[in-house]
Amino acid sequence: MTIQDAQTIVDNWIKKHGVRYFNELTNMAILTEEVGEVARIISRQYGEQSFKNEESDKKLGDELADVLFVIICLANQTGVDLTEALEKNLEKKTNRDGERHHSNTKLA
Repeated sequence: MTIQDAQTIVDNWIKKHGVRYFNELTNMAILTEEVGEVARIISRQYGEQSFKNEESDKKLGDELADVLFVIICLANQTGVDLTEALEKNLEKKTNRDGERHHSNTKLA
């Protein structure tokens, strides 16, 4: 699946199952909530906190997919082509950071 495919699939899903997109502010709040769920899993799976019994079935991949879904919703409703945006962002990062990380002794 390409990023453009994902944008189309999410748009179709919203139209069929979601009735309409939540407004941008609501989706921003949902995105924040979903990122918090990712942080919770990572802090427990890779950090020093432990899972509560009722949270042990949470899956990182599922929560990351929730984040991606909301990002795609926001992109769709604001007219952002994520393929184009990511390509430009990678070019920017390459121009800015293409050699910087290689000379960072902290990363050796």
